[in-house]
Amino acid sequence: MANHKSSLKRIRQEETRRLRNRYYSKTMRNAVRKLRATTDKAEATGMYPVVTKMLDKLAKKNVIHKKKADNLKSKLALYINKLA
Repeated sequence: MANHKSSLKRIRQEETRRLRNRYYSKTMRNAVRKLRATTDKAEATGMYPVVTKMLDKLAKKNVIHKKKADNLKSKLALYINKLA
């Protein structure tokens, strides 16, 4: 166990951040899954801006990498365009 006050505080902060990041990551993954499961183009087009905004926010806060967010947005856009 850590002996310094600063180390103990760092441990508390890391645990809080870990849990927050886990929550946001799971929420993001579920949103992407839900969009990919959609077969209606109008519905998917409506959901796309919400998911895009979420990905951009998570990339800005370094929960996910910026390029990962870009890749996901690109793949989702391709998927939506392929829907009939």
